Amino acid sequence: MTELIDLDKIVIASKNLDKVSIITPFEKINSYSQNYNSNIYFKREDLQKVKSFKIRGAYNKISNLNSFQASNGLVCASAGNHAQGFAVSCKIFGYKGMVFMPKDTPNQKVKQVKKFGGEYIEIVLVGENFSKAYEESIKECDSKNKTFIHPFDDIEVITGQATIFYEIINQIKYDLDYLFIPIGGGGLISGAINVFKQLSPKTRIIGIEPMGAPSMYNSLKENMLVKLDKINRFADGVAVKKVGKLSFNFCKDYLDDIILIDENEICDSILELKTTENIIAEPAGAMSSVALRYYKSKIVNKQVGCIICGGNNDNDRMPEIRKRANEWKINN
Repeated sequence: MTELIDLDKIVIASKNLDKVSIITPFEKINSYSQNYNSNIYFKREDLQKVKSFKIRGAYNKISNLNSFQASNGLVCASAGNHAQGFAVSCKIFGYKGMVFMPKDTPNQKVKQVKKFGGEYIEIVLVGENFSKAYEESIKECDSKNKTFIHPFDDIEVITGQATIFYEIINQIKYDLDYLFIPIGGGGLISGAINVFKQLSPKTRIIGIEPMGAPSMYNSLKENMLVKLDKINRFADGVAVKKVGKLSFNFCKDYLDDIILIDENEICDSILELKTTENIIAEPAGAMSSVALRYYKSKIVNKQVGCIICGGNNDNDRMPEIRKRANEWKINN
C-alpha cells in the first residue's frame, strides 16, 4: 500500500495557509438535501480569493522552497487555476514566475493570472491542451535551470490540497458516508485520500471524471498509468491526458469508486447550481453535484460531501453551456 502523508505535515500546511486562503464553508444545501433525501454539504472552494482550491497547493509548495531553488525563477503549466495560485504566491515571495497555458484557456483565467501576479509573472499561451503547455514549460526549466511547480504530481502540492479535507473533518458533526471529488491530474482527490483514509476511513471517496478525459479511469482499469491520445477540453480544469504518478498510486490503493459523466450534463448542473443556489461554478466545479444523480439510490439518508472546487467560469462560455445543457435535456 502507498504510504499516506503524515497528518502533522497537513496540520502545519493548514497553519501556513492562513496568510493566503480562507477556511471555506462546508454548508448543508437544503434544496439538494431535500431532492436526494439525504444531507448534502458543499465545500465552497469557489469562495477563495482565486476562486479555486489551487492556491493551497501552489502556496504550500512555493513556501517550502529555499533561496537557491527560486534563484533562477519559477515555472508552471496550467489550464488556469493553478496558475492563479502560482501567481499570487510568486508575488508574495517576490519570485519571478513564468506561466505556460493552453491557447484556448478561458480569457477570464488569463486576466486573473495577470492581475494576481503583476510584474512578477510572464504568461506564455502555447499548444492546444495542458500536455503541450507542460512540455514547453519543462523545456524552459531545463534550458534555464528554473524550478518547476507542478500542478498536481508533487507531494507538497498534494499536502496543500489536503488542507481542504482537514478543514472538513473539523467542520462536521457526523462522519461523512460519501465524498464526491472531481479528478483532473489527481492532486485534489489525493489530498482527500490522505486525510479521510486516516481520520474517517469509513467514508467512501468517489472520484469523477468527464467522459472526454478519462485519464484516471483508464489508468485504474489498465492498472498502469495511461496517457490518452486526445481529450475533450471543455471541462478545462480537469482535462488532462495523463494523471500524476503519485495520484495514480493513491487512487489505485485507496479510491472507493470512479465514475464518468457527460460534459453536457455538467452544463446542466452549472445552470442548476446558478438557479437554485446562486453558485457560479466552472465545469470542474459542478462535477461533484452531477455525481449525486448517479448515486441517488445509494445516498438516501446519508451524510454526503461535494467539493465545489472552482468558480472561474467565463461569461463568454455561457451560450455554449446553455446549448449543451439543452442538448442533454433533449436526449435524456
